[in-house]
Amino acid sequence: MLETNIKPSCLKPEIQAITYAGSGDFVHLYMQPPAWGYRPGQFVMVRPGEWGNDPVWPRPFSICEKTSDSLRLFIQVVGRGTSLISRLQPGSTLDMWGPLGNGFSFDPDVPLLILAGGMGIAPFIGLCKRHPHPGRINFLFGHRMGIECYPFAELPQKVNKTHLNQQTAGDIVSFQKVLEKRIRDFSGRGRILACGPSPFLKVVRKYSIESGADTWISLENRMACGVGACLGCVTGTTTGEYLQTCTHGPVFRADEVVFEEDDRLLSAKPHL
Repeated sequence: MLETNIKPSCLKPEIQAITYAGSGDFVHLYMQPPAWGYRPGQFVMVRPGEWGNDPVWPRPFSICEKTSDSLRLFIQVVGRGTSLISRLQPGSTLDMWGPLGNGFSFDPDVPLLILAGGMGIAPFIGLCKRHPHPGRINFLFGHRMGIECYPFAELPQKVNKTHLNQQTAGDIVSFQKVLEKRIRDFSGRGRILACGPSPFLKVVRKYSIESGADTWISLENRMACGVGACLGCVTGTTTGEYLQTCTHGPVFRADEVVFEEDDRLLSAKPHL
């Protein structure tokens, strides 16, 4: 099921539809499907032509799902750029380049534990729908907004799925305990895939290293170009190097990267 012949390209797809989930802040953007295939975890850079020179930079989005009818992006409105994208009309076009990054690698015959936090659910929708053995997938989803805001209900029925809402500090502590147990119990049984905000991934990384789990995480670093030229999305590694997330990632082994608060990163010298 994993695509092996993936070549990025620059396209101007037409928007087919924009729908909202739960509120106007969660948007499903459907556009003409490109000819290329993709690997779950890869992303595209999007810039509506009507922006002109303002905003300057495109916006990166994980590929949520691709079918024969459409390419779908799942977007949360968090700033000016995403707000403008959410107000585009069907029939308008986008400048888009991709698929970019490396994506997740896994054996469909080996059990998967998927850990998603918030918008980190996006790259796993297409993965679960296309997986030949959804019954081998365990899915744990942590979210702050109402579950109706996310495409959680689209996951195949055979996927063993759980979602936990985090509204209070106590909820966060409880969720971390569930994460720790799931990771420790799953270690050695298969591969763990995770995507979400940095605080979430730091917890996943910690418990994965402690339990020796085969865990791969997708970083949500800010990106400006998507092709490794601007050096705006670099991440530190345990070797002391800085790597561009857009080209070397966004998917890394959990024990390969460090976060800004880690002393090893603060003392490392960049090698770009």
